[in-house]
Amino acid sequence: MKKIHNLIWVAFSVVSCAQAQDVNTKYANEITVESTQKHLRTLASVDFEGRGTGQKGGQLAADYIANEFKKYGLSAPVNGSYFQPLQLIHNSFKVKQFTINDRPFQNGKDIFVIGNNEEKLFESNEIIFIGYGIDDPKYSDITGLDLTNKVVLLLNESEPTDDKGNSWITGKKTPSDWSTSRNKKIKEILKKKPKLILAVNSQLSQLLEEAGDRATEGRYNLAIDQPAPEKSPMIPVVNITDHAANYIFNLARTNLAAVVGKINRSGQAISFAINTNFKADFGTNAKPLADPNILGYLEGTDKKDEIVVIGGHYDHDGKDSKGNIFFGADDNASGTTAVLELARSFSRAKAAGNGPRRSILFITYAAEEKGLLGSKFYTENPIFPLANTVACINIDMIGRVDDKHLKGNHDYIHAIGSDKLSSELYQINKDENEKNTKLEIDYMYDNPKDPMRLYYRSDHYNFAKKGIPSIFYFSGLHPDYHTPADTYDRIDFPLMVKREKLVFFTAWQIANRDGRLIIDSNKE
Repeated sequence: MKKIHNLIWVAFSVVSCAQAQDVNTKYANEITVESTQKHLRTLASVDFEGRGTGQKGGQLAADYIANEFKKYGLSAPVNGSYFQPLQLIHNSFKVKQFTINDRPFQNGKDIFVIGNNEEKLFESNEIIFIGYGIDDPKYSDITGLDLTNKVVLLLNESEPTDDKGNSWITGKKTPSDWSTSRNKKIKEILKKKPKLILAVNSQLSQLLEEAGDRATEGRYNLAIDQPAPEKSPMIPVVNITDHAANYIFNLARTNLAAVVGKINRSGQAISFAINTNFKADFGTNAKPLADPNILGYLEGTDKKDEIVVIGGHYDHDGKDSKGNIFFGADDNASGTTAVLELARSFSRAKAAGNGPRRSILFITYAAEEKGLLGSKFYTENPIFPLANTVACINIDMIGRVDDKHLKGNHDYIHAIGSDKLSSELYQINKDENEKNTKLEIDYMYDNPKDPMRLYYRSDHYNFAKKGIPSIFYFSGLHPDYHTPADTYDRIDFPLMVKREKLVFFTAWQIANRDGRLIIDSNKE
């Protein structure tokens, strides 16, 4: 009798498991190429202008996501709203004026200003050229010079060499630390208390061209992390291009090449005053912003107090001053689309009476590109207790094939960090893939010696720091990363859907299993 009972129980268990498998497969199949294309086409469109932080396109994306959450029947958990505004401060350095002999020079093109002073006007009727700015016992450009409250100009690279290429300081082709030690010259000159330093850099034009708006964009902080204004601001350093330097030297009837050649040939320091009308008006600017995280909540059944977070950032680099749009189709319209697709699938499951046991909080984060600020804000201001948050699933770039796999197997996904805190999270993802999607799971970025250190560079990490098991789904880097060429037409949609389904199957298991994930490791 007991044996027969056991056989019946085993048979019942097999049927139950098969039915459960059929249910999750049914709702995984709600994720389609067509619905995925619809979201991604919108999020990576010209209208959304690259979803820049503090830009119109970012707000359009936030509104779009919130409206989709509302369509799916997700609750608005932030006091009746889908929006959790981040109190951000955008710190930038604004150059209102920079003229020499009444000719204007543009920050980010001709010059690059480094400073931390509040807005201030700098004026002078002369610029003091001080050669290489070196002060060494074997060679000195500044011995005997009074630089106090002066605008000084120096060659902020290399050092004087003879016609054989030997340094006048070392006597060899090996340069001294005046060339190799970063900022050594500037630090020494700052001790002389000048008003302002003009530092010639022959590579600056190319560097500024490559950086574009990023050179002068500044940085973003959460308002709570904003440092107090500097009580003793540093003396500003203005890096200038060689063509700007030549304009200054031309006022003294010479040029950069002639001055450099004369110093190098003689091994003797040269300094002189250049009479001109110098004016510069610049300083730090702190602008408040309030871009939101967007949250949608799906209440669970018998374990509804436990929360599974499924998220990805919706922001990207936006539109620059030249009108270039950084569409961010892969980074991260793909992850945002996946969040929306999973939200719709789980919502339909719940509407049909197959809702998850644990609650699911869908989040699309703001300002990830500015330093993981959206997820940082949420984990420091959680809507639901972090103690009840059992897992964080992060989806950041799942639409392309990276350089590593381009000539090999395209059916892959990087699953980053799944075993850092919980061996069960790793195993669930592995098992669900073997049962359902059969992707190659690449764990290369879990190596603590990997130079990219990607485990620390996306939104899940702010949850992992709080001890919450986290997994980061990622398809890898490609040549279009953070360029205007990261566009909708380059997404591999059938492959992306397969990856979305793996995320769904893993999330389904975490949300419906009997016990919450164990935390049994703390790997680097």
